[in-house]
Formats: sequence, C-alpha cells, structure tokens
Amino acid sequence: MEFIMTAPGAARPETPIAGLVELALTAPTFQQLIDSASASPAELHLVGPASARLFVASALARLGPLLVVTATGREADDLTAELRGVFGDSVAVFPSWETLPHERLSPGVDTVGARLTVLRRLAHPDDSRLGPPLQVVVTAVRSLLQPMTPQLGLVEPVTLNVGTEIEFEGVITRLAELAYTRVDMVGRRGEFAVRGGILDVFPPTAEHPVRVEFWGDEVSEMRMFSVADQRSIPEIEVDTLIAVPCRELLLTDEVRERAAELAARHRSTEPAITGSVSDMLAKIGEGISVDGMEALLPVLRPGEHVLLTDQLAERTPVLLCDPEKVRTRAADLIKTGSEFLEASWSVAALGTDAPVDVAQFGGSGFAELDEVRAAAARAGHPWWTLSQLSDESAVELDIRSAPSARGHQHDIDGIFAMLRAHVSTGGYAVVVAPGTGTAHRVVERLAECDTPAAMLESGAAPKAGVVGVLKGPLHDGVIIPGATLVVITETDLTGSRVTAVEGKRLAAKRRNTVDPLALSAGDLVVHDQHGIGRFVEMVERTVGGARREYLVLEYASSKRGGGSDKLYVPMDSLDQLSRYVGGQAPALSKLGGSDWTNTKTKARRAVREIAGELVSLYAKRQASPGHAFGPDTPWQAEMEDAFGYTETVDQLTAITEVKSDMEKPIPMDRVICGDVGYGKTEIAVRAAFKAVQDGKQVAVLVPTTLLADQHLQTFSDRMTGFPVTVKGLSRFTDPTESKAVVEGLAEGSVDVVIGTHRLLQTGVRWKDLGLVVVDEEQRFGVEHKEHIKSLRTHVDVLTMSATPIPRTLEMSLAGIREMSTILTPPEERYPVLTYVGPHDDKQVAAALRRELLRDGQVFYVHNRVSSIDRAAARIRELVPEARVVVAHGQMPEERLERTVQGFWNREYDILVCTTIVETGLDISNANTLIVERADTFGLSQLHQLRGRVGRSRERGYAYFLYPPHSPLTETAYDRLATIAQNNELGAGMAVAMKDLEIRGAGNVLGVEQSGHVAGVGFDLYVRLVGEAVEAYRAAADGQTVTTAEEPKDVRIDLPVDAHLPPDYIASDRLRLEGYRRLAAAASDGEIDAVVEELIDRYGALPEPALRLVAVARLRLLCRAAGITEVSAASASTVRLSPMTLPDSAQVRLKRMYPAASYRATTSTVQVPIPRAGGVGAPRLRDVELVQMVANLVTALQGKPQQEIDITSSPAAMTREERQAR
Repeated sequence: MEFIMTAPGAARPETPIAGLVELALTAPTFQQLIDSASASPAELHLVGPASARLFVASALARLGPLLVVTATGREADDLTAELRGVFGDSVAVFPSWETLPHERLSPGVDTVGARLTVLRRLAHPDDSRLGPPLQVVVTAVRSLLQPMTPQLGLVEPVTLNVGTEIEFEGVITRLAELAYTRVDMVGRRGEFAVRGGILDVFPPTAEHPVRVEFWGDEVSEMRMFSVADQRSIPEIEVDTLIAVPCRELLLTDEVRERAAELAARHRSTEPAITGSVSDMLAKIGEGISVDGMEALLPVLRPGEHVLLTDQLAERTPVLLCDPEKVRTRAADLIKTGSEFLEASWSVAALGTDAPVDVAQFGGSGFAELDEVRAAAARAGHPWWTLSQLSDESAVELDIRSAPSARGHQHDIDGIFAMLRAHVSTGGYAVVVAPGTGTAHRVVERLAECDTPAAMLESGAAPKAGVVGVLKGPLHDGVIIPGATLVVITETDLTGSRVTAVEGKRLAAKRRNTVDPLALSAGDLVVHDQHGIGRFVEMVERTVGGARREYLVLEYASSKRGGGSDKLYVPMDSLDQLSRYVGGQAPALSKLGGSDWTNTKTKARRAVREIAGELVSLYAKRQASPGHAFGPDTPWQAEMEDAFGYTETVDQLTAITEVKSDMEKPIPMDRVICGDVGYGKTEIAVRAAFKAVQDGKQVAVLVPTTLLADQHLQTFSDRMTGFPVTVKGLSRFTDPTESKAVVEGLAEGSVDVVIGTHRLLQTGVRWKDLGLVVVDEEQRFGVEHKEHIKSLRTHVDVLTMSATPIPRTLEMSLAGIREMSTILTPPEERYPVLTYVGPHDDKQVAAALRRELLRDGQVFYVHNRVSSIDRAAARIRELVPEARVVVAHGQMPEERLERTVQGFWNREYDILVCTTIVETGLDISNANTLIVERADTFGLSQLHQLRGRVGRSRERGYAYFLYPPHSPLTETAYDRLATIAQNNELGAGMAVAMKDLEIRGAGNVLGVEQSGHVAGVGFDLYVRLVGEAVEAYRAAADGQTVTTAEEPKDVRIDLPVDAHLPPDYIASDRLRLEGYRRLAAAASDGEIDAVVEELIDRYGALPEPALRLVAVARLRLLCRAAGITEVSAASASTVRLSPMTLPDSAQVRLKRMYPAASYRATTSTVQVPIPRAGGVGAPRLRDVELVQMVANLVTALQGKPQQEIDITSSPAAMTREERQAR
C-alpha cells in the first residue's frame, strides 16, 4: 500500500518532528508494517525498543484512528507530547482519574474536563470548535479498565458566542446541571459567579476564567480575567466559550430518583451515619452533589456502564505498549482497589471516610483486562501489541535504541564521533533537544568536533550528510538502518530527562491586596485609634437622610463593673481596621483609656531599635562599592532555555529583579520566599551562572548536607556543557577532595561551591567572591548568621526562605532588604488528598501498600523519640516487603544525614521520623504522608507537613490519624476539621498561614519581638516597622525627621447617600473588600485604579457608589490640608476643623460666604450650606455638597480655583469608548 508524502512546506511549526518521522517511515520495516496492518488483522504482535513507540504509532495512525495504551500516566503524557510533535492537535491524551474507584473523592475537575473533551471529540469528529478530528488517543491502562457513564460524549456543553442571543437564566441553570459550583468569586476551575448581567465562568479545560457580559439576553462582550486579582486580561482575545461538564456523573432526574429509592430501601437496614453510602444516596436524591459520588455509578445507572473502547470509531485498533507491564499494572490496580475496600474503615468522627462499598449493591470497580479485550473483539477493534521482549510469533522491527552517554564526557565524544562517521557516508542524523538554547549549543559543540551541523527548521526533513539539530519533543534516540537514520536526544547526551510539558502558565496566586477582611461575628480586629475590639455585625444606618453602612465593634467598658462599649466604624474609614493576628488571645481594649496608647508607644520604641539596625546595615551597603555585573551573555540565554519547565510568572519576575540588582554597583541583598519546590533553586542557578560569566566565584550556603547534595546535583545538571566548575563541600566530602576544593577556591579554579557552614570556617579563602546564595538562613546558628551578615556589606547576597514572609512586611522593608515572593506552584499540582480519622492498622497497611505500588515512598511521622523504634517495628510487621528506616533529631547528626540521604536515593521505602521533615525536605518521590497522633499538632505544623507530599506529577495523600478510643479536645477537633476541608487555602488555612508568616517575620526581624506583635496585632506592628524605617532612612539621607505619627483619621459626616448597594455587590465579603480598597487608596491615581477594577468586576457604578468615590476623594483633599473633621453641624451648616486661617484667607472666606464664621481659638470654620436654586429651594446635598466643600478647602488654602472635579472617574466611559480604546 502506497502512502502519499505530504508536500514539503506543508509542515506547520506546531509539528516540529513531522519531517523527521516522515523520513523514518520510508524504512522498509515500516512499509511492511503498514502493509500488514492495512488488512486490520485481529492480532498483531510487534517487537522493538521503547523508543520505537512514536514511530510505530505514527505509522499505524496513517491508516486511520488509533488508541495507544501505556502502563502509566507519565508514559502516556510523554508519548502524547511526542505524537503531538508529529500530528499537532489531532492527538490527545485521555487522562485517568487520580482517585481509586471506591475513594471518597471525586476526580479533579481538570481531569474530568480533559476526559470529556476527548469523548466529545470522539463522538462528534465533525465539531471543529474543540479541534480537528482525533487521529491518535493515548491513555494509561487505568482508563482502559475503568467503566464510565454511557453517552458522556453526547452531553451538550454550554457554548456562548459574542453577539448571539441566549437566555441568561437558562445559561445559569445549565451550568448548574453540568456540575459547576456557584460562588461569589471565581477562584478555581469548575466555578461560576453571577453579578448583575456579568457571568464569570472557569471551564475545566481553560487556562483562565472568562467574564461574559450580557445585555439582556445577548452576549455583548467576553474577556479572560486573572484569578489572582479578578481583573480582565486585555491581551487575550476571546469570543467563544465552551464549558464542558465538571463531573462524569450528572444528577439527571433518573439518577436522582434512583438514588432516593435506594436510600429509602437501605435506610431501614442501617442508621444514616453521615458519610455512609445511604447518606450519600439520600443527598444525591435531593440533588446535592457529594464528593466521591462517581463511585456509585454502577448502582445509580446499573448495567449501563461502558468502556473506553466502546467510544471509539468502528474498527479503531488498540495498540498496547509493553503489554507485560500493562498486564501487571492492571492486576495491581484491581488488587489495590479491593484492598482499599477490605480496609473498610470505621466511619471517622469527621464523617469523611466510609469507603463506598458498591459490592453490597452489586457493582464493582475496575474491569479485568481480559474482559476489556473480549469487549473490544466483540466490537471489532483489533488488539495489537508492541513489546520489548522478543517472541517467535512476533514481528521484529528493524529499529534499535541509540547509544546513550548519560552525561559522561568521553561517551559524549564517542556519540559525536559516531555522528560524524555516519553523516560522512551520506547518512541522515538528527539531534533533538527540547529548548532552543540547548539546540544552538549542540550545533556549536558539533562544529567544535569538525562535524557538519545545522539547525533544522521546525517540521523540516533532515538532509543527508549534515547533522540536523531540531528543537522538539523526543525522549529516546533511535537508529533506523532502513532509512540510514540516527536520532540522538538530549536525554541520551546528558541523562537529564527533560519533560517538555507545555506547562500552563498559571496566573500568580492572589497577593494579599484582596484581603477581604473576611470577618465573622466574634473575630478580633485592631482599630488604629481605639485598639483591639471584637467584630459584632455590619449594619446600615440612615443619618440626615443619607444611608451609610457601618461595622459595629465591641470594646471593654471603661466604667467600673465591666459591660461593653460599642463603636460604629463608617465604611470610609475601614483603612483604620485590620484583623487581629498575634499568636495569643488578647484582652479587649477600653474605649477612651490610655492603655492602648501606652501599648502602642512601647511597641513603637522596640521597633525603632530594629529599624535602626536594619538601616545602618543598609547605609553601609550603600556606601561600599560592590561589583556591577554586566548584562546577560548569549550563554546565559542558552542555559536558561534548557530549563525543563515553563517558568511561572512569579519566577520570571523574581529572576528579572535579581538580575537588575546584580547589574547595579550597590551590593544586592534580596530575599526570595516561596515554598520548597516552587522553583527558588532555578533562580539561584541563573544568578550563579550570571556571576560566573563575569569571572566571579559563587558560594551557595545550605543548612544540611542533604540540601547541599540536592543543590549540587541540580547545579551540576543545569550547567553541564558550559565551562563552569561546580563543587560541593560538606561533612561528607572526603578530606582529600575537600582540600582540593579549598585550594581551588583560593586559586580561582572552582567557580561555584555548594556547602554547609563548613564554607564559613576559617581557612576558606576566595580568589574573587562575587555572589553568596543562602538557603534557609533562619536555620543557621547565631555566629554563622553574624558571619553572613558581615558579607552583606560588600558582596551580592541572595537569601532563599521557605517560610512565607508577609507581603505587608515586604512593602515596609522595601529598599532595605528587597524581597521577591513566589506564590505559584510550578505546574498545576493536584491538591493533596487529606484523610482525617481514627488510627487503624488495616487502613495504614492499605495506604502504605498503595504508595509502594506506584513505586513511591512514604513519610510516617511519629513525634516521640522514645517510642519511635517500636513504631517502626510495627510498620515492618504490617508491610514486611517494605524497607523501613528511622530518623529523628536526637540521632548523631552524621547518621541522621546519611539516613535521609539514603531515603532520597530511594534506598528505603518508608521513613519513620519526627517532625524534622517539616521544612526544607524536598523528596519528590515521597507522596504519602501518615501522621500519628495528629491531634497533638498545631495547624501550621499540619499544613507544613502536608506540603511535603504531592510535589511531583503524582497525586499526594496525607493521613492525619488520632487514637481511636481517647476523646478529642475541642480545639484539636477544630484543627483537624479545618485541615480536612482545606485542600486549597481557605480561611482557616489563612490563619495558619498567618501563624507561619509571624514566624517568617521573626526570621527577618528577630525573635524577641513576639511580645510586641501580640500586644498590637501583626498588621499594625508591621506598619510601625515601616514608619520607623522610613524615619531612619530620612535621617540617613540627611533630611529632618518628623516623628511619624500615623495620619489622622478624617471624619466626614455630611448628608450624602454614599454606599455600595447590595444589589451591585451582593456578597458581604466582597462588599467589605470594595469599601476597604477605597478607604485605603492614598492618592487620586489609586482611587481611579479601584474604580476601574470595580467596573471591570461588577459593571458600571450606580449613583450611591459614585458618591462614595467622591467622598473618598474629598477625604484625600482634607487629609492633605490637615483637616480631620468635616461635618454637618446642623441641617444648614457645615463645620470644618482644624483650619488655621491667615488674614487673607479670612477675607476670602467672608467674600465667598458672607454668613460664614471662623473661630481662631478652636480653629473651626463654619459655612452655611447654600440652596440649590432660589429662596426656599432645598439645600445642596450629595455630590454637589461634596464638590462645594472641596472648592472651599482649595480656596482657603490659597490654591487657584481649580475644578477638581470630584465626580469625574476615568472609568465612567461608555462601553463603546472602552472598546474603541
């Protein structure tokens, strides 16, 4: 059978390896394969190396659609990336649920979205909105075995186009039917929010959520927006929205009826324990989605479930890669599934755990592989395999694996020599690398070895006699004699397996700007003037005919005998309030007493000391000339391109900031905060490389030998192929080697050294040290810290910290210690699945086994050193096949580090340890965490522990267990409940984060400050630091220091109906946020920004809101003029105070308002409110009144009568004008 070569030039840039595969398939072995497969025999067994998969699949896909099955999800992802390099968008991966069928967890929304998109494309190949018809679908065996709801591909998604008519209410109902969750602010996939005529939707398959504006029932505008700040992203054009369902089991009427009927039938037999199956059924019957309800599929739609093979176009062959591995994997899945059921856990106190035992309803989890095969045969799908093990009946393909050097220089030279020989005889050779930088570098390296080499255009076919270098996705090299083709990949050369995943660039997570004072009754707040009070409620009061909203706070009474006083805080002075976080439960302040002022003064004094110290360090740094590094070199760009992941926005920002600091002559002092594994190391690598390019040496200081090793490996991997010498220096470095390293540092032959505090010891001398990177500074001892501090004044220092440092502190220290925060995890990680329940050996064993099945490792936390060995022994009994090892802080340090090292090198499966794993341990292969006695840990500890797992592409599991028979204290129960509910950071988690931030702040400011933090609350404390630092800096720069008292609060009490109406922003939380943002805006520009954001998120401002903005502008004007009170003294006069008027201004006042009066003793001005029109007309109010006061203030200050048009707002443009812009 002939196949037509595509015309040259037809290759599109998104198919970079199309030309290469095209050439490979001319080999006779593939021509024969295509011939024998075109008859579509029921069985076809092929034999070839792992690297043959891509070529075999490409050859078979020429004949028609194809389903490829791999053993694991990771293999499926890798193969998909390669096939997309050949066929572009007509290849898709069909992902597996990351949950087991009986788990009480629903699969992730993005997984479901991707699955349903594939099924929809299979069912409607002609529907081009989702992409071209599918040629190849790749899946892991797990999805092949898993039964699905029938006809999922036929469920119509919600489709909206700009300019079309569609009933608004109908869209909302339909989204709810497709299992979208309605929220007040969209934060993750599968959510939607409605505000007036604006609909925000975050489809599971989209990168950003979409904001759709309706004009009645017409879609008038559509734009993407960012989750982080809820603002539109104008750069991305969008005019169509396709929202696929978020669950695979939709609550249709039949499903609900069936559930209700089953629930009624089972209710009699077992009590309705929350979380029991009958309880789930009852909820589903009422139309409420429950987590894990997908497991009930076999019961709710009995006998109807279908397999993936049933969804394929007829005669689509199924190709199994490594059938032996697929078979074992299938058996393992079924076994684990049933083990999970057997450990049928007692229903936990928190009602989350009873597994869904569908067997009692006559259902099962996975199908057997043989059943799937039989079903495929019945439906007429050929069953083909590609194995690495030869077998008489199989067809051996003429294709071999390429030699691999795994990073050893002499092997690399060998490979290059082979390529040179191969092309000199007119053969074809290609080197494939994932990044442009690496690709250019390979061309250079080949040229150095006298081998003719050239970059290939994306998608172009290789030319004979030249080594072509391609940027593209390919993991393993091959030799195909029939096409005289040799393909080498970057993995073959360096051994580093770069997964060129198209990382989604996620929007940065919310910075704390939107901190909607999420207040609930009883929360403690700090008011700058009055101290610590308790929030009671939000009320609306009408004063002088004007409606305003207030927060009611309760304070301790200053009278004898207790009781409490209430304070009403108007919404326009919300900037005076912050939530109280201080680590202890404080007493409420008294209104009017001097206690609060004293507490504040004490804190202020303490803060001045620190500020002084920080500023003197800063002054020394400013005075000492550092080294200004040059701009980036071409090599820098190449090294950065070879990074295997997509950088996150935060990472890019941080990198740019670090580089610009290095290019200034003043020594850098920057802190980078971000959780372990959020890509801080990459920033250090790039900075170090930049320093070395300028001939400087770099020292990387880490607190533990393990980290030294991890970093050494990373740095060496990233810098291979460049003339940079990277060495390590720690306790484990043998004496001869360490002597050589120390000598190399002194004479300058070592460029980068990574070590523990051994680097700070005497006897280590540098030839030309230019950059010091300090990882986790807070874990070094005092004298080491002092040593590091002394470095700060003359070399560039980059500090990395995993303890979050609060954004507010960053702002207040700006310019003294620069900070960059990385809040976005690198790729989308699955949230960690969290179980909370009583300790039960059977369950522990099942959890351990499941992790070992995926070749993973486990952290087992037992926080008592005295009994830790007994705990380890018990685990060895439960899972005899596992390699168990113990680690705790009281072991000799050397042994501890060797143990952890061994665990990292995968010599052990289970690490039984104390909380030493809490920070700084990044072991990406460990994805299950089991914590005994979780009731004895603090929330932030639990959160940090949970952060140790789920760091790679595997799903992480965390089990927090408590003793089954002893009752929990109420606080422990609350903590566990919080951690169970918060996979994402919810409000309870936010508190734990605050707890950690206080720790982080302590690391920056010194521990002895915690008492003052407790006294005035964290936010106010940080503000005091900022003020003190400001004052000292002014002094250092030789300006006079005005003692920074906080800006006085301006009280404006005028008959102005100014508020944000609930029908404009319905949610109290978001309304509070709006008020808070307006109150805190410190300039006209900031007010404009807030207004613009409100319009973007909620639509045009209604009248009362416009008036609120006018009042906010008036406050700024008064604050600048030193006026603290503007009030309507009676219905007819306005009083302003304090105002000191010189004579000229008094004259002006009399001229403007003859009836006005000025009292010099109290510095008060009183002015009658003019009438709008003739005698007897009503007096001015609302915006006109605000404008009048503004004009009066500017006139009395002697400024020209400028029209500060208070009412103007930049965003009051019409939609047409906005679009025209």
